[in-house]
Amino acid sequence: MINFREYANFIWSVADLLRGDYKQAEYGKVILPFTILRRLDCVLEETKPNVLSRYESLKNSNIQNIAPILNAEAKLSFHNRSKYDFDRLIADPNNLAANLRNYVNGFSEGAREIMDYFKFEEQVNRLEEADLLFLVVKRFQEINLHPNKISSMEMGYIFEELIRKFAEISNETAGEHFTPREVIRLMVNLLFLNDRKILTQEGIVKTLYDVCAGTGGMLSVAEEYLKELNPKARLEVFGQELNPESYAICKADMLIKDQNPGNIKLGNSLSNDGLEYGKFDYCLTNPPFGVEWKKAEKVVKDEHQKKGFGGRFGAGLPRISDGSLLFLQHLVSKMKQDGEGSRIGVVFNGSPLFSGGAGSGESEIRKWIIENDLLEAIIALPDQLFYNTGISTYIWMLTNRKTKERKGKVQLINAVSFYEKMPKSLGNKRHEISPRQIDDITKIYGEFTNGDHCKIFNNEDFGYSRITIERPLRDDNGKVVTDKKGNPKADSSLRDNENVPLTEDIESYFTREVLPHAPDAWIDHSKTKVGYEINFTKYFYTYKPLRSLDEIRADIMKLEEEVYDEVANVIS
Repeated sequence: MINFREYANFIWSVADLLRGDYKQAEYGKVILPFTILRRLDCVLEETKPNVLSRYESLKNSNIQNIAPILNAEAKLSFHNRSKYDFDRLIADPNNLAANLRNYVNGFSEGAREIMDYFKFEEQVNRLEEADLLFLVVKRFQEINLHPNKISSMEMGYIFEELIRKFAEISNETAGEHFTPREVIRLMVNLLFLNDRKILTQEGIVKTLYDVCAGTGGMLSVAEEYLKELNPKARLEVFGQELNPESYAICKADMLIKDQNPGNIKLGNSLSNDGLEYGKFDYCLTNPPFGVEWKKAEKVVKDEHQKKGFGGRFGAGLPRISDGSLLFLQHLVSKMKQDGEGSRIGVVFNGSPLFSGGAGSGESEIRKWIIENDLLEAIIALPDQLFYNTGISTYIWMLTNRKTKERKGKVQLINAVSFYEKMPKSLGNKRHEISPRQIDDITKIYGEFTNGDHCKIFNNEDFGYSRITIERPLRDDNGKVVTDKKGNPKADSSLRDNENVPLTEDIESYFTREVLPHAPDAWIDHSKTKVGYEINFTKYFYTYKPLRSLDEIRADIMKLEEEVYDEVANVIS
């Protein structure tokens, strides 16, 4: 295999030309689309004469759509009908801008759309005004990206490395569109681990979907993993992305890797599902953390109320400030319901674990997921892994085809200590998970046994009954006030609530925990609600004894001595 990082670094050296006229965070706006153009130029090189000849013969025909015919001549899912290529562009420097526009407009719709979403026309104008256009085009013309030299997968690696570089120098937005590669690799390992026998079958074809595809990193790493496992396997990838620039990058990545770019859709998947009827073998995603869903509110609420469980959001609606659990329900709706079923890997922050009490939208969604035995495992990751946030994150693994030993069970893995400090931080990213640590976490997941970092629970262990405890209302003389039937009236100021685990009898709990302190109390069973939450801290809490006074006193004395010495040095 070629040294793809070396190629990526050489391509990124174009930034030297842009320095001063472009901000550092803007380099990718030029380098990424030009890399795509140059790759497509090289890919089309051998068949270009045939395409042009065929185009001339069809120009005056009555055929309404000649694109499929020209694609067939190009032997690809796209073509270019312009007479220009990079060599001819460079040969006419005085008309470069106009010829470059002609060249881009000569691409078939799918490829041309990618350039549109990159706002390539704006970059051409900007480069021309800065007298940089010829220099940039010439530099890319010198880069050989021909498929005889660089395979589609290798080109994918190069492009992914360029995306990573772009994301890392755009830290203010990187977290929205870019998931660290080691996190994706861990998620992919967990997603495919139990399916190795299936995935190593010759000629196997599987589908994978990312509801928040970003620049396509998850799709790329998943495809890479499967190729390593079985070179004869094929993973058909699908996705949807809201950000136009990320969408363009993702589609370009698919085009470069001989995937179908038409499988990538633009738009808000909650309000406008671009793959409405799609069902997939695997789903993998990193939705935005704690982002409100107000823009999709009307469509989501209408679907919830009118379709119920016939739609995507039947289980419930979370608070408007965090749409994480909407994405989870959306992914569940994409699961195949046949014998093979589907598997889901999704990364969340801590909020979906516990936000919302019994009866809330969040709790009802957790209840639906767990009672339907869809939740397989949750892995707590180290903090400071992501570029735009230092918060703790968790991988949720779901499936509707649990193995026999996992049925009715949920595995919790505490991997918060599985990290190495980075030599240099990237935004908020100061930690990374090493390949060895990825293997260790994957092994813990696969072994499915209780240990220091792993605990196995029954589904009902996460459920509780939220009971309402009433106390009698008393008059000024301390006498209990009753209704017409002689039943005591409740004093709302004394009302209390208790969470009783589903694994415990409510009456027994009440007798043991409440009546000894409030003998006149009773339970209003009409107000009892069942809730679900996953309290990671409680399950993995280990008591650390307090330090002795002598140890604390010794440390204080030592600090006082150090301060005294420092002051003495300053005075002297």
